[in-house]
Amino acid sequence: MFVARPKLAMKTDKIDATEKEVQPDVREDEEQRAKQQEIIDLLVAAGYFRARIKGLSAFDKVVGGMTWCIDTCNFDVDIDLLFQENLTIGQKIALTEKIVAVLPQMKCPHAIEPHQIQGLDFIHIFPVVQWLVKKSVETREERGDLTRSLAISQFDKQFSLPEEQRDRARLRGVEQHVRLAQEVYRPRRLFRRRDPPPAEEERRVQSTLLEYGHSAAVLAAAASDSTGSTSDQASPERLESDKHEELQIQDLMKGMSSAPEQEGRVAASVVGSIVSLRAEEIEKAAAGYARVQAEKSAGLAGGSSALAVAQRQAQLLGDARDKLQRDNRALQDALGQRSRELQAVRARAGDARRRLAALEASETDHNQGVLRRLQRLVLMNESLRQQEQQFREQCRAELERLQALVNREAQAEAGPDREGDGAAPAGAQLQELRDKVRALRLALAKRNRAIASLQRQLDEVPGRAELAQYQRRFLELYNQVAAKHKETKQFYTLYNTLDDTKLYLGKELSLLNSVLDNYGEAMASASGKEQFIQQFDAIVEGIRQNKAKVQQRLGDERRRRDALSQQLLGLVELQRRYVAAVRQVTIECRSNEALLAQLRGR
Repeated sequence: MFVARPKLAMKTDKIDATEKEVQPDVREDEEQRAKQQEIIDLLVAAGYFRARIKGLSAFDKVVGGMTWCIDTCNFDVDIDLLFQENLTIGQKIALTEKIVAVLPQMKCPHAIEPHQIQGLDFIHIFPVVQWLVKKSVETREERGDLTRSLAISQFDKQFSLPEEQRDRARLRGVEQHVRLAQEVYRPRRLFRRRDPPPAEEERRVQSTLLEYGHSAAVLAAAASDSTGSTSDQASPERLESDKHEELQIQDLMKGMSSAPEQEGRVAASVVGSIVSLRAEEIEKAAAGYARVQAEKSAGLAGGSSALAVAQRQAQLLGDARDKLQRDNRALQDALGQRSRELQAVRARAGDARRRLAALEASETDHNQGVLRRLQRLVLMNESLRQQEQQFREQCRAELERLQALVNREAQAEAGPDREGDGAAPAGAQLQELRDKVRALRLALAKRNRAIASLQRQLDEVPGRAELAQYQRRFLELYNQVAAKHKETKQFYTLYNTLDDTKLYLGKELSLLNSVLDNYGEAMASASGKEQFIQQFDAIVEGIRQNKAKVQQRLGDERRRRDALSQQLLGLVELQRRYVAAVRQVTIECRSNEALLAQLRGR
């Protein structure tokens, strides 16, 4: 029979009895300290200035710097590297494993293990941090170059340097001169064809060239170049071809007229449309045509000045129109507001009339005495208000008179020619008034101190916002305690599982050792062999029974888990209904408060 060991209450290699983390064993030697300082200097030089904070632990500095470098490298990995300070042991282990998993994907040439990072083995951590810092600096330089080029391109789109402006101005001048030269030397039409164009393509080309001033010699040279006859034997044929070309050119020129002669003419269709108009429209068209001709003869200078004047007038008229539209909108808004106020006053007047009519209708023989009494009370209230106003005015006038009297007496007392026994009563009265003022100031200061004391007592009582803040802090503390408790339970379970595994492995090892020790002696005789087999059967039967018990316990735990899961689902559903009911009650309370406010307003 094997006796199970008692389960330990805590994993003492990482957490002590007060549930505080125990720092791992680190070799405190000069080389480790030197490497740690080099790592911190590297991280600070790279831009991770949190490594200079003295309150952080070495693990937070090193691991925080590594995660910062990996994040700065802009490497696409499917791993969450969220780093926080004061992590738990499980979170530290998970984070170091993630860092070790990311490094091969980043093609890091140095290998490292999670326990080396968690155990702060700075000798092995240093080359990894050095490579990460180098990679981070290169990535930031590339990103800076890209950002700089993007900024320069955006700047060039909207702004320009003085040198570029001068170059552009010079280019604009050159382009203007080029356009002027193109305008001066552009092809101009000198002749216009009166007859239909000829059917042959070559004659149409020659006719078009003649319209734009190309001479017959040029056409002849082009014809000679196209034929390619350069030998002296073909000169008679070339002369005949030149004569033929000249005849064709003369024939084509007969059907052309000068282009300026054609400019002032009007087409027959236009003349027919003008003749078909009425006399007044003909006169208007003639006047318009004459005005156009006058503008053409006057030149572009007068037209440009008239156009500028017209544009300025149009701009002024547009500004005036916009101002009138804004004034119109403002007046419409004011009119709408005044109309809404008038409607509200009319509604209140109608409501008052309805109430007055209802009161008059409710007057009976029984309540006439009460109504007359109410009328007398109302009249008395009005008279009392009037008397109070008159009394206040009298008091104000009396106060002003007394102040003026005091001022005159004080001036008379301070005068150089007021000496003797007459000044004594005024000085005594002034001193008495000063004593009264001092006493009143002391009483006021005492009352202010009492008010301040009461205010401090009221401030010591927490308000709704402070209570809500306390509640949030308590909830956060509760969540932290729950997380710590869950982690501790996981450590209990892990330790107990490993302890059970170790126990069973020890049993198996002792069994194998006993079999190995007794095998030779048992196989020496038939009775020993039979007894050895019987012992094996007993051991197998015991293992089967233990297995059946374990399976039964596993089934019980699974059924318990399923029952708890069903209970959890029921509780979650009940919580959801509770939250929905609370939300509905809150909405109804708000609507009730709004209705009560409306009733009080009436």
